Amino acid sequence: MTQIPQITAPADLLADKIILVTGATGGFGKAAALALASHGATVVLLARNLRLVEALYDEIEQAGYPLPAIYPMNLEGASEHDYAELANNIESQLGRLDGLLHCAAMLGTPTLFAQSDAETWYKVHQVNLHAPYLLTRACLPLLDKSENASIVFMADDKTGAYWDAYQVSKQGLVAMAGLLAREYAGGSLKVNCYNPGKTRTALQLRAYPAANDNDELPLPAAHADAFLYLMSDDCADNGEMFTPA
Repeated sequence: MTQIPQITAPADLLADKIILVTGATGGFGKAAALALASHGATVVLLARNLRLVEALYDEIEQAGYPLPAIYPMNLEGASEHDYAELANNIESQLGRLDGLLHCAAMLGTPTLFAQSDAETWYKVHQVNLHAPYLLTRACLPLLDKSENASIVFMADDKTGAYWDAYQVSKQGLVAMAGLLAREYAGGSLKVNCYNPGKTRTALQLRAYPAANDNDELPLPAAHADAFLYLMSDDCADNGEMFTPA
């Protein structure tokens, strides 16, 4: 694993960059979207709840950051055609992508493998693994148009027993990231993972509702510098698993 370096990000660090963030109204997604926009990026806000994503749009606009784009989509039910249409819309309106940050995730129901539910298994894999696969594949031509593009997959270290589909889907995501990184090694596209560790998000609180340290966990905004670094031209790494500084 590689630690995120300590950075002092200038206000224009991501000026003119176009970055798509999935799960943009969730804990990590919202923190990332605000951080990226505050440093000059035009952020494509992908989330399923239109009301929440419109509220985030207003927050970014009122702060005076570059106007974002809104793309409501429910990853649980999206098809291959929906991702192709998304890529076509981004190309026609924005021309390219410089970054793709996968923050959307579904916990499912941690349980014994023998007692796992097939419907939940499919849904969790759809959001955590199949959606990133389909979206990334659809967006690769847009990322190829960038002089310095970055894809970041959010990883997790829940590797013990009972995590069922969540653990398997997240491990599959890391494997897919490694595959992409090896295929694009030496080119203009960087592919990395970021494992933020225990953070006070809705998913973490559902996973550990009775944990004594929940109130002491860092908030998603504590990872802002990590998102800035990984989406900036300062990050030359490829195929790494990053952790907080």
